[in-house]
Amino acid sequence: MEDLTQRQIDILKSIIHEYSESAEPVGSEILEKKYKLGVSPATIRNEMVVLAKKGYIKKAHFSSGRIPSALGFRFYINKLMKEKELSTADEVAYKNSIWDDRTERHRLFSQATRVLAHRTGLLSVAATDAGDVYYAGLPNMYSMQEFIDRDLARHLMERLEEATYWARMLARLDKLQIDVYYQLGDEDLSDPLYESCASVLGEFNGQNMKGIIGVIGPKRMDYDFVAPQIKYFSSLIEEIVKNQGM
Repeated sequence: MEDLTQRQIDILKSIIHEYSESAEPVGSEILEKKYKLGVSPATIRNEMVVLAKKGYIKKAHFSSGRIPSALGFRFYINKLMKEKELSTADEVAYKNSIWDDRTERHRLFSQATRVLAHRTGLLSVAATDAGDVYYAGLPNMYSMQEFIDRDLARHLMERLEEATYWARMLARLDKLQIDVYYQLGDEDLSDPLYESCASVLGEFNGQNMKGIIGVIGPKRMDYDFVAPQIKYFSSLIEEIVKNQGM
C-alpha cells in the first residue's frame, strides 16, 4: 500500500488514533503499551523515523513525540478509514430536525448549520452561490485545545464571514465532483496559521442554486464519524432544495 510496509501502516494508524484522542504528541512507549503492535519501543522508534522521513508524521514543538502530518491524515482517510454508518434513526433525526424549515431558504440553512454543529460537536458552515454564508457551533470551537490561540480563532472568524472564499470553495467542489472534500491544515488552506485545522465539506445542487455544507475543526477530528454525517446531510439538503424548487 503506497510506499509503506504493513508495520509502518499499523504504527501510523495507532499514532493517528492516539493523537486524535489525546491531542498530544505521541511517543513510542505509549504505542508499545497501549496498541499491542508486537514490537519493541526501539523498533517503533526506528519505524517512526522512517515515517517522518517519508512525511507521514512530524516532530511537535518542544516534545520528543510525533504528530500526524496532513499527508498522514490523508493516507488514513483514503486507505484505512472505515466510515461509521448512520443508522436509520440517525437519518430520520436529521430529516425531522430541518423539515419544518424546508420551505424558506434562510431558515433552512440557519437550522441546518445548528443541527450539524450539534451532531458533530464541531463548527459548521454552509454557503450558497448567492453569497450567503451561515455558521453555527462557535462554543464547540472555543472548547477545543487548538482554538485557544486567539489569532487562529480571530482569523477563522474572518474567514467564516468571507463570502468570496466560500465562492472559491464552491467552484472547487463543483469542479471536483466528489461526495466529500477534505481540507487538511496548511497543505490545503495555504496559510501556516491554519496548520492545526481541517474542514470536511459536501456539495448540494438545487434547481436554481448551488452550495456547500460541512464542518471545520481540528485536524485530529474523528473523520470516520464526520465523513458519513456530511455525506448524508449534504444529500438530504440537495433533495430538499430540489423539491422546493430552490
